[in-house]
Amino acid sequence: MSLRIGIMGIAGRMGRLLAEEVVAAGAVLAGGTVRGGDAGALLSASDAAIDFTHASAAAAHAASAAAAGKPLVLGTSGLSPEAEAAVARAAERVPVVYAANFAPGVNLVLALAERMAAALPAENYDAEIVEMHHRQKVDAPSGTALALGRAVARGRGTTLEAAGAESGRDGHCGARRTGAIGFAALRGGQVVGEHTVLFAAGAEHIALTHRSFDRRAYATGAVRAALWAHGRAPGLYDMKHVLGMA
Repeated sequence: MSLRIGIMGIAGRMGRLLAEEVVAAGAVLAGGTVRGGDAGALLSASDAAIDFTHASAAAAHAASAAAAGKPLVLGTSGLSPEAEAAVARAAERVPVVYAANFAPGVNLVLALAERMAAALPAENYDAEIVEMHHRQKVDAPSGTALALGRAVARGRGTTLEAAGAESGRDGHCGARRTGAIGFAALRGGQVVGEHTVLFAAGAEHIALTHRSFDRRAYATGAVRAALWAHGRAPGLYDMKHVLGMA
């Protein structure tokens, strides 16, 4: 029997792409919710669900998935610490695949950024992350940019919070702090997503860039994650697990 996948926010731009990719993957589209729709009813009719709606709905959708005993793929960025805690609680009961970005290429870049950071010491190489998205995006830095920052920090044996994040520099802000991880967010037009992590030393610069030209890459990866999550033990997973890199 083919896996039944439900789409939360099916009427949106990503929701429509997700619906197409569910069918393309040979799964069954179980249905979807629109704004304020009944997530519980959708989960009852599904074997797994995908949520790319809004950060404000993430905690409730995760709780509904846990109550229904169904895997959840969560691609919403900009979650508050409270919402992330709610997602973690849900993952104690069901498998939850939560990632800042579901494009396979981005996740390879995250792995490479961590390895590069481990090889390039913070005392000699400043790490800067530059991202650009369409003018409608409401959060900055993007979830993927923050994930890159965390990957760099992890490679250097620390956390983003401990290393210190510098963003929104303006005016007479003083010299750059050694070891800090810098962020710059650009917004304009209809750019799907561009992310660059730059390691800058006195004698050389190394840049690692990923560009998304079509949101379908995110949808394809999310459906792949839903197929992977079905039948897994409860836990909080990400795309490294789906891609076999963890």
